[in-house]
Amino acid sequence: MRVLIAGSGGLIGTALTARLRESGHDVRRLVRRAARTADERGWDPPSGRIDEGAFAGVDAVVNLCGAPLLSGRWSGMRKQLLLDSRVEPTEVLAEAVAEHGVGVLVNASAVGFYGNTGATEVDEDSGSGGGFLAELCRTWESATAAATAADVRVVSIRTGLVLSRSGGLLNVLRPLFRFALGGRLGAGHQFMPWISLDDEIGGLLHVLSHDMMSGAVNLTGPAPVTNAEFTRALGQAVHRPAPWWVPEIGLKLALGQAGEEMALFGQRAVPRRLQDSGYEFRHRTVESALAAAT
Repeated sequence: MRVLIAGSGGLIGTALTARLRESGHDVRRLVRRAARTADERGWDPPSGRIDEGAFAGVDAVVNLCGAPLLSGRWSGMRKQLLLDSRVEPTEVLAEAVAEHGVGVLVNASAVGFYGNTGATEVDEDSGSGGGFLAELCRTWESATAAATAADVRVVSIRTGLVLSRSGGLLNVLRPLFRFALGGRLGAGHQFMPWISLDDEIGGLLHVLSHDMMSGAVNLTGPAPVTNAEFTRALGQAVHRPAPWWVPEIGLKLALGQAGEEMALFGQRAVPRRLQDSGYEFRHRTVESALAAAT
């Protein structure tokens, strides 16, 4: 299979590229500059430009583009950047896969789609919630419309918090916890839909190879935990106490809406479609995932 990846330089894109190649697949990477290597193709989403021949022989496109959400307060300008960095590339790729007859588009999304669900379990059939992240995810997923209209198999992967020793959330938390500075956020009742990097990549390969899978697919571990439970598990994984507590008001004052939605909103999201289609998780518990990532 020949796979074209946009956003291949991030945590997930780097790992996916390596795993696909290990499995014998041909990978091309879209880069926002002139191509320098044989596997690269240049593109510029704002202008809609993509190097000629980029889609030749391509069986599937994976779009992982998007500016980091964990980047301080969400000003109006920052929100627009978060939106544009996701929607613009998705629209360009959706139109391109439709034009070139590519069979599959796997597009990034996030569990933020569900909003703040409290203790209520949600799966792919659950509706969208409130807040900026939910709105962002709805718009992001809707940007694949051109591909859907052309009968391309489109999969929106609603990813949870990816646990990896190579980057992501644990790059921020691991040093704090190792110096015994970790602690729960607010009351700690909000659910954290985690997934190990191994299973994030395994899930992506699964949806690429299973022709019956389309629409939304939650890429989350099978047993979401609360923030308080995650805090205890990470403390145990690094063999340090996690005695501290960050009050809700402190997060809201420091980070505004970003602090509220990223740290205090939670989704008890479960990967029903992955499990129903036969995917076998390598890490079924947060303890197992953290042991592999720390």
